[in-house]
Amino acid sequence: MIRRRDFLAATAAVAALPLLPRGAFAAGEQMPVLPKDFLIGASTSAYQIEGAVNVDGRGASIWDVFCRQPGRIADGTNGDVACDHYHRFSEDVDLLANGGLAAYRFSIAWPRVMPEGTGAVNAAGLDFYDRLVDRLLAKGVEPWACLYHWDLPQALDAAGGWHNRDIALWFADYARATTARLGDRVKHWAMLNEPSVHAIFGHAYGNHAPGRTGWQSFIKAQHHQNLAQGTAIRALRAERSGLDLGTVLSLQPVHPASERREDAEAATRFDAAWNGANLDPLFHGRYPDVLGADFEPVVRAEDWANIQQKIDFLGVNYYGRAHIVADPNNVLAGAGFGPLPPNMPTTAMGWPVEPDGMVEILGRLRDQYGNPPVYITENGACYDDPAPAGGTVADAPRVEFLRQHLLAAERAIKEGCALKGYFAWSLLDNFEWAEGLRRRFGIVHVDFATGTRTPKASYAFLSSVAKG
Repeated sequence: MIRRRDFLAATAAVAALPLLPRGAFAAGEQMPVLPKDFLIGASTSAYQIEGAVNVDGRGASIWDVFCRQPGRIADGTNGDVACDHYHRFSEDVDLLANGGLAAYRFSIAWPRVMPEGTGAVNAAGLDFYDRLVDRLLAKGVEPWACLYHWDLPQALDAAGGWHNRDIALWFADYARATTARLGDRVKHWAMLNEPSVHAIFGHAYGNHAPGRTGWQSFIKAQHHQNLAQGTAIRALRAERSGLDLGTVLSLQPVHPASERREDAEAATRFDAAWNGANLDPLFHGRYPDVLGADFEPVVRAEDWANIQQKIDFLGVNYYGRAHIVADPNNVLAGAGFGPLPPNMPTTAMGWPVEPDGMVEILGRLRDQYGNPPVYITENGACYDDPAPAGGTVADAPRVEFLRQHLLAAERAIKEGCALKGYFAWSLLDNFEWAEGLRRRFGIVHVDFATGTRTPKASYAFLSSVAKG
């Protein structure tokens, strides 16, 4: 196995692709100017790319079960194969290295490491991540691992999942087992990915796994994720030094969709559920006032010592602002997504393209939460790309999306935000949760019938930025 001391020596062997010529952009288009130590990378997650769901002792996850429930996935697909990254990871690492991307954020599948969620550790599952990490280091790419990206072992869901407060202890055990194997080579560890999204879409709306619904369901899932996150950080700090420990949150500025008082009040509640229910416990040791009474039944006094753990970095996944209207029938505090402002550009997901919103949310972290070291751990766009031609994919809208958001990163740094890096979502077209395989976010095209990878123009653009 390659040790961290070999990392710098390995970088000399990285193959280089030609830079994207500046002439690929229209005259006068501004390119981002970022600090020399600004980290550029790409992100993925285990269930969305790995496949191999029945290989080498992996247990079932909640997404394996959810995908087999009729009507849950828009195109009827699943993650059984996805990008087949489990068998093609070397090729994918080469794409990172050849593109000059300095870091790769990936998630580790809990059911691959602990098939039943607790107890016995599956050595064969950890062997895969050994191979992946060693390949990354050999190619000069820094691994950034996320311990949980929504693929809870089904056995734990059967025991209550994120509604069971014991999950904080189960998660800490899993975190210890994983870092014991990989922590000599992987320095950067995120505990959770987007706990509010998992709580809202998986436990309030029910359109993500495990399909639970209701406001109280959200409250339990949100609090127990906060508790698990802090419990794991505390456990890892007690056992191993030298790790950078953090977490990844989906954050978005929230604005009322109109000037109506009801919409303004709904926006306050939505902001508290989406943003504040993560940030306030972590940085201030409390839930937002507007939700305090809702969380009171599930919070114990001793929880705060675990939840309010100091983090070494905060990952921020940013996709746009939320424009909110009052909706008394919406399970999420009577607040729902409203119409976008006129002439707002959108992606194929219908999401707004608002790079200045990234500056806004980073400014909030600077002003209200102590300006922690921040990495944009996901930012990207789904578009209806043309088919590959001539060895590439002409995804000009995605190139422009990335360019605008990297310019926003430059602006945020100039305005005093402690932004240290940027990971594009995603390295590969992949299984996009309830949308299935029909929605493509990758900077590399994947032919899901053959597995063939084709770098897009957006890959060349990001490579150009990374290589300077």
